[in-house]
Amino acid sequence: MRHCSVQVRGLLTRDELDRYNALMEVGSYLESQSRYDLVATVQAEVDLLIQPGIERLKEKGRARDRMTEAYLEEKRRAEWEAQMNALEDEED
Repeated sequence: MRHCSVQVRGLLTRDELDRYNALMEVGSYLESQSRYDLVATVQAEVDLLIQPGIERLKEKGRARDRMTEAYLEEKRRAEWEAQMNALEDEED
C-alpha cells in the first residue's frame, strides 16, 4: 500500500482520516495474506479518498504564491517610491 504524504494527511478531515487509516489497515492485512488482487482495489479507494486533501494542499500553495506576489509587489512599490523621493530631494 502506498501512503499519502504527511502534508496531505494533515489536511484530511477527521472522517477522511479515520477512513484512510481503516483502509490502510485493511490493505496491510491483505498484503500480509498475499491478496494483491484485493489490495489494488483498496489502494484505488485510498487514492480517491485523498483527492480532497490534495486539492486543499494545492490551494494552500496557490494562496501562499498569491501572498508572496503581493509582498513582492509591495516591496517593489516601496523601492520605487523611495527612488522617486530621492530624485525629488535631489532636484530641490
